[in-house]
This record gives sequence, C-alpha cells and structure tokens, in this order.
Amino acid sequence: MNKPIIKVIIPAINEEASIPKVIAEIPDIVSEIIVVNNGSSDNTSLAAKKAGATVIDEKNTGYGNACLKGLSYLSNQSIQPDIVVFLDGDYSDYPSEMTKILAPILQKNVDFVIGARVSKYREKGSMTIPQRFGNWLASFLMRLIFNSKFTDLGPFRAITYSKLLSLHMQDQTYGWTVEMQLKILKQNIPYTEVPVHYKKRIGTSKVSGTIKGAIFAGIKILSWIFKYSF
Repeated sequence: MNKPIIKVIIPAINEEASIPKVIAEIPDIVSEIIVVNNGSSDNTSLAAKKAGATVIDEKNTGYGNACLKGLSYLSNQSIQPDIVVFLDGDYSDYPSEMTKILAPILQKNVDFVIGARVSKYREKGSMTIPQRFGNWLASFLMRLIFNSKFTDLGPFRAITYSKLLSLHMQDQTYGWTVEMQLKILKQNIPYTEVPVHYKKRIGTSKVSGTIKGAIFAGIKILSWIFKYSF
C-alpha cells in the first residue's frame, strides 16, 4: 500500500485530562484524528481541538454510537481513507504503538488487526477483574464456536476502510468491539493480533468502572456471540 490515507477515530466522554496526551502521541503517518465528543460535561471538546483533532459531537451516549458517528463523518468526505484506526481517549493504550498495529496491514495480506493487551505488557491494575473475565470468556467462546484465534476484545484496532464498510456495523453501545470481530470471522476477512502495552487509564471507566456497566457490557457481548452462533 503506497502512502495510505490513515484516519483515527477516538470516542470520548469526559476525557479532558487525557485526550491531549493521546493525540500528542499519535504517529505522524495519520492524516486526521477525529475525536467524537460523546456527551461530555467537561472540556473534552475544547482540549481535543487545541491538541489538533477534528471534533464532532454525538449526543446519544454509547461507544458504538460514537464510532458510528465517526464513520458517518468519514463517509461524507470527498477522499475516503484507506485504513481506519480506533483508539480510546483515556490514555490506557500507547498511541505510539499504532505503527505496530498498522504494520500487518501495510506489509501483509491482512485487513484487520487488534492490539492485544497481553498480561506481560499490562500494568498491574490496568484491567479490572470483570474486564479480564469478559475478555477471557468472549475469546474462549469465539474459539469454541468459530475456531477464532482472537485472545482479546481490545479497542485499539485498525481495519482497511473497504472491509470496515462491508461489516455494516450496528451496535450502539458495549457490543461494538465484539460485533466487529464476529463479522470479521463470518466474512473470513484476514486478521491478526499484535501484543501491545496497556496502562491504568486516566479517570474512571464508563463501562468496567461501574457494576451496571460491567453487567450490561457482559450481556451485550454474549448476546452478539450467541446471535452469530446460529
């Protein structure tokens, strides 16, 4: 792929403290950083703009809603990207590792890459017990039912834009990541994982940081898996 157009979508809600750090560490190979302000009550939008990102608003909260808004924005551009990267705005990932995630797409016949948060590269306490269990259970079920090689539902991921469009993504909340992976499997789209570092996020998670969020995320993940198993 010769000089691909790479764009990043970052869903963000109340990430004023972290979003400038995330944007500052994104490699220069990215042509545009799109922060989707998902109903923040703080200065996330202003902080992202000052850091150099394009900011769009999505008032309907939900991780999937924010990602879908970002895709809607891309679809209205005159020049479409070649690759889209999804990245959280909480600074738990290392944006500089984006080159590692992009490499299999740029160098091989792969269309989808997940940054796998392997235990040896995870900071202690960076993933909650519900997160670790949910990742294990979802990965186990995908291996069992679909012969998958996925080990994580990590949100730090890259995908070719053409394949992303073919997935016709729908989930508006917690099931966005697993929906994408299941559709990758169903369409036999070439994929891989690369190990990435992971640290404690800035602020409190809107999903794993609450009992309600963890329960609803678990239900949504399992519902997508069982929907696609029949």
